Amino acid sequence: MKKIFYLFLFLVFIQKTNAQKIEIVADSIHSSLRGLSVVDNKTVWVSGSNGTVGKSLDGGKTWKWITVKGFEKSDFRDIEAFDKKTAIIMAVAEPAYILRTDDGGETWKVVFENPTKGMFLDAMEFWNDQSGMVIGDPINDRFYIARTFDGGKTWRNIPENNKPIADKGEACFASSGTNIRKLNRSEAVFVSGGLSAHFFYRNRRIALPLLQGKESTGANSIAVKNSKIMVVVGGDFLKKDDRDENCAITTDGGNTWYAPDILPSGYRSCIEYLHKKIWITCGLNGADVSEDDGTTWKNFSKDSFHVCRKAKKGNAVFFAGNGRVGRLAE
Repeated sequence: MKKIFYLFLFLVFIQKTNAQKIEIVADSIHSSLRGLSVVDNKTVWVSGSNGTVGKSLDGGKTWKWITVKGFEKSDFRDIEAFDKKTAIIMAVAEPAYILRTDDGGETWKVVFENPTKGMFLDAMEFWNDQSGMVIGDPINDRFYIARTFDGGKTWRNIPENNKPIADKGEACFASSGTNIRKLNRSEAVFVSGGLSAHFFYRNRRIALPLLQGKESTGANSIAVKNSKIMVVVGGDFLKKDDRDENCAITTDGGNTWYAPDILPSGYRSCIEYLHKKIWITCGLNGADVSEDDGTTWKNFSKDSFHVCRKAKKGNAVFFAGNGRVGRLAE
């Protein structure tokens, strides 16, 4: 009986550790997909290079792909979708653009344009279908931030003195649209990288124990469980297999940060909180899962992805990367 009992425990362990699997639901797309917004278990939007936007209304089984007219060479690094008809896309470089659709992607209207030299937008975050924020690389040594209060139809800069100060060589990464996240109903946090890496909240600027010192290093993504527990990932995107200083955890609202006992399996461009103590993260050499609030990480896929997002209303989890979209199957 003892042997049977231990065999049963072993089989349960194997089943649990192999539970996570990514099913490829779209492939051979001629775009580097970094924008991903999962409205619910059925409605998924993605965006990327070559002016590409994709949409699925059946949980990834079928897709409609479009090239936004007049923006065929644009790189849409982030997307925020509200339903099957309404979405906002962000084109990064000068001039930087934000576009909105109200008819499911058939037509797009430019709602933001900024030709300022050095302008580079990195990510958007919305608290609800009206209130949102966009963040960009520093202009005149201050991170660019603009707000919307009407669902992205109009945008306005925050006052210059309220924009966070950046170190020389410090910026944000437009790697997955997740270096800025809502913390509560009215506030957001964001992380930076490059020659230095910081966590920003209100007027606080706290150094992160992540790899830094080069343009390719630093924090790429932050995920929030609650006002106390957050996890940041990054590393060096030129060294996809390097595990050095690629993840940090806070349990006191960002005041102090510490490294996991077992780090993710390489550079990571995105992290997402799922439920209970479970988190996932992905990057150029695969994806990892943590079941203990980020303390230990286990690789479960070698597929390359830039971004992973959980449904706002539901439990579906999707991934997007170079020419492909995946869905977490359990």
